[in-house]
Amino acid sequence: MFQEEEISQTEDSALHDGRIRSFKHERGSWATYVYLQYHPKEDFRELLEELLSVAAACGVVLKQQEEFHLSLSQTVVLRHHWIQPFTQSLRAGLVHYKRFACSGDRLRVYCNAEKTRTFLGMEVCAGHVQLLDLVQAVDRTMKEFHLDTFYEDPSFHVSLAWCVGDVTGQMKECIQQLQSLVDDHEGPFLLRLECSELRCRTGNKTFCFPLQP
Repeated sequence: MFQEEEISQTEDSALHDGRIRSFKHERGSWATYVYLQYHPKEDFRELLEELLSVAAACGVVLKQQEEFHLSLSQTVVLRHHWIQPFTQSLRAGLVHYKRFACSGDRLRVYCNAEKTRTFLGMEVCAGHVQLLDLVQAVDRTMKEFHLDTFYEDPSFHVSLAWCVGDVTGQMKECIQQLQSLVDDHEGPFLLRLECSELRCRTGNKTFCFPLQP
């Protein structure tokens, strides 16, 4: 059903903008996570350019995310032969969930567990209860396959930009200045995410799970 691609075994971080793998790649093992896609509008991109410019003036050079999403799972490792039953389990578990919207307007600084990357994110301020319900459904599938469930008290957010290393201290020094840009952005800016389908990315495959109207 799936055609596996050859994946380079190199760990040269220069080929990945300095990023370092959280786990070593093994053939037949696929990095997998569940998320909601965010499709930005022009005002978001304009704001993001301003945020990156101010952060750079504070001494932190951030790289814009290639795409924007809200995570509903940790990144886990799936064996290739688990992909089909895993995605079938997700689809069955989500069949009765309805669409909703969530929104955010507060910036927060995040760092991954390995302290290899720092992120500027926008935290959800509305829709938290519905997101927790979705996480419970995703966690049921994770438990079924003996994989790590999501964080116990998650901070749901959309990551906007990142840099290599742990620069949370520097970022927090300028977070109020960055937040002022958000608060003063034509009104102020509110990130709104239409939660109409979940996605699961595993390796180079993406599966979509539409929510009920």
